[in-house]
Amino acid sequence: MFMACATYFQSRFQSDEWISNNFQSLILVVSTVTNLLIMLDLQNRQSGANYPFRICTSLVLNCVIFVLLSVSTLWFICPAVPYLVFTLICVLLASASSGFSQNGVFAFVSRFGGGYTQAVMTGQGIAGVLPAVAQIASVLAVPHQPATSDDNGDASISSASPTSAFVYFLTATAVSGICLVFFLLLLQRHNIPLFSTPDSKDVTEDSAAQVPFSTLFGKLKWLCFAIWLDFCITMTFPVFTQAITSNHPLTPETSRIWTPEVFIPLGFFLWNFGDLCGRISCGFSLFTVTNPKILAAASTLRILFIPLYYMCNFKGQGAVIQSDLFYWLIQLGFGFTNGWIGSNCMMAAPEYVEEDEKEACGGFMGMWLVFGLASGSLMSFALGA
Repeated sequence: MFMACATYFQSRFQSDEWISNNFQSLILVVSTVTNLLIMLDLQNRQSGANYPFRICTSLVLNCVIFVLLSVSTLWFICPAVPYLVFTLICVLLASASSGFSQNGVFAFVSRFGGGYTQAVMTGQGIAGVLPAVAQIASVLAVPHQPATSDDNGDASISSASPTSAFVYFLTATAVSGICLVFFLLLLQRHNIPLFSTPDSKDVTEDSAAQVPFSTLFGKLKWLCFAIWLDFCITMTFPVFTQAITSNHPLTPETSRIWTPEVFIPLGFFLWNFGDLCGRISCGFSLFTVTNPKILAAASTLRILFIPLYYMCNFKGQGAVIQSDLFYWLIQLGFGFTNGWIGSNCMMAAPEYVEEDEKEACGGFMGMWLVFGLASGSLMSFALGA
């Protein structure tokens, strides 16, 4: 949600050049580091863990955060620095929510086998596609305000509409609320208690045993490396996507699809659509790989996508191959490989551990996934991408 709304945040931060140039990296760092710390803490508290409660906590927190963000688009009118602080606090809380969700969901479904884990990975892919679709729809639903140019002749994105952002964040609130209702119905259907105590009879069945990290890593080291590197490399894509614009010159007659307020979310959509396709493909045996070393090698090869991004119109410096189609194909390919490798890693992991280690395995692999995200965001920020 935060990544796909880059044009709105740029309009709020345009009065401060440093914040405008670095807010995306700051969001990534705060998001992924917070998520990783929460995941580490939760993974250390496996014994007696109430995973359904963690999932519900995440969804309730999401609803609160996105209500605040919705309100902020129309009423929290303030300078760039205070709004950045507010935004980063929301990012921190949203990341804590994500940590509860990832730890809870992966552990919750691991007991049922790889097919259910693949379904969760597909759901995460859909969660990537929907924000970009919502952002594009909310922008197109509001009358167009032509982009202006600054003294250097660069197109301004100050026309990003607060009303569009309001609808966008409100959509996130609604989705979180609907998910909460569906999950509560799921618990009711399977007679799983939301609240339980250490003395509850259900805890023995629904809680994970404490499994040492060293035991899990010894069995899953290649899969851990593969999923870590996969998502570490992936974190370069948000930085490139919000900085790559269309090769079409911006004029008053330019179609809205080529303007940054639509073109940038479209880039996020294409990447996430490719990611979704990669995750879905793992539901077919032809695309399923369980060999950890093959997955590690495939993950390493994804580094080749980074120089391809520099061949596009990065930061308005012109493209080596002046074709928006070329950029869109890169987005699709980079997204597909991320979803394919990540899903295969998560699906294969339960096959390499004992039955009583499966729940802990799900949370452990989720932790390495988040570790990759945190590593990639820190690397992108350090390099000033």
